[in-house]
Amino acid sequence: MVRRFSSTTRFFQPASRSIFFFNMSTLDMNTPSHEECTCSSSVKSTPEIEKNFVHRVYDAIAPHFSSTRFAKWPKVAAFLNSLTPGSVILDAGCGNGKYLGLNPDCFYIGCDISPSLIEICAKRDHEVLVADAVNLPYRDNFGDASISIAVLHHLSTEMRRRKAIEELVRVVKKGGLVLITVWAVEQEDKSLLAKWTPLFTKYDDEWVDQSISPTRNQSNINLERIPETEVVLQGLEDENQLMNGKPSSGISESGDNTQQEYFVPWHLPYHRAEVSGASAVAVENGFAKKDDKKGAVVYNRYYHVFAEGELQRLVSGINNAAVVDQFYDKSNWCIVLKKT
Repeated sequence: MVRRFSSTTRFFQPASRSIFFFNMSTLDMNTPSHEECTCSSSVKSTPEIEKNFVHRVYDAIAPHFSSTRFAKWPKVAAFLNSLTPGSVILDAGCGNGKYLGLNPDCFYIGCDISPSLIEICAKRDHEVLVADAVNLPYRDNFGDASISIAVLHHLSTEMRRRKAIEELVRVVKKGGLVLITVWAVEQEDKSLLAKWTPLFTKYDDEWVDQSISPTRNQSNINLERIPETEVVLQGLEDENQLMNGKPSSGISESGDNTQQEYFVPWHLPYHRAEVSGASAVAVENGFAKKDDKKGAVVYNRYYHVFAEGELQRLVSGINNAAVVDQFYDKSNWCIVLKKT
């Protein structure tokens, strides 16, 4: 049985760092001083696409999402069970906390950007708080391991994805391990791709910093242009901007012809949508739509799916991290790092 921490404050950065403290009714943020900012404001500032198509969505679907997230991935479980008894583990992007406490001989701390998911974790008696993956509120070198399971693909720029990896490395001790998993372009079930909506080139141009030239590795599978299905764009605040162009062929500015930016639908059954008023508000404001045929409110989640070698390329720029394992598992690219 895992003992509760007598005081988790020892793991946190000073209050000057961006910390989102979880409270059942409110959320507070302490703004960092200029001197202590560890990354540029453009990286720390959450893009609108993430606010609208990640944060809003998971807050709205949290209870239903949580009810579907109970099975543990064998590779993640094997990693956690391999850790030394007494290890302190951070789960960044813990969702409903299904991995918290998996290895009963270790101590766990979790965080997620969604207050609704963190509330579920808190009710299960986990040590959790609301925090941004690109600016974790934990002290340097406090943990023995950190994990990021199916999180990085929700970050919309390469700089933010790299910063999130740097944060996972920063918070573990020298010799500590980091496990990261992300959705792959190379899906085992190719039929899933037809259910996803490829993003418009024009929209891509709006949220990616124009001073950065995006570079993406060529996938070993050349995907054909994906037909527009499950499109949920009508009524969005930026509808006119989104609809001014034709669907992207998937060719990026770097000349890569692999489509990597998608909206992936989540169908929230009507009987689950009535649990809270969030869905009604989302439909009214155009952030979701009703699908009477399927009896569900449909939300779109933003994904940047990773091409083969992309995780390794992101890690290659981090001086104090070495790759100790990398593998493909059930349509996910996975990597294990060791802090040097």
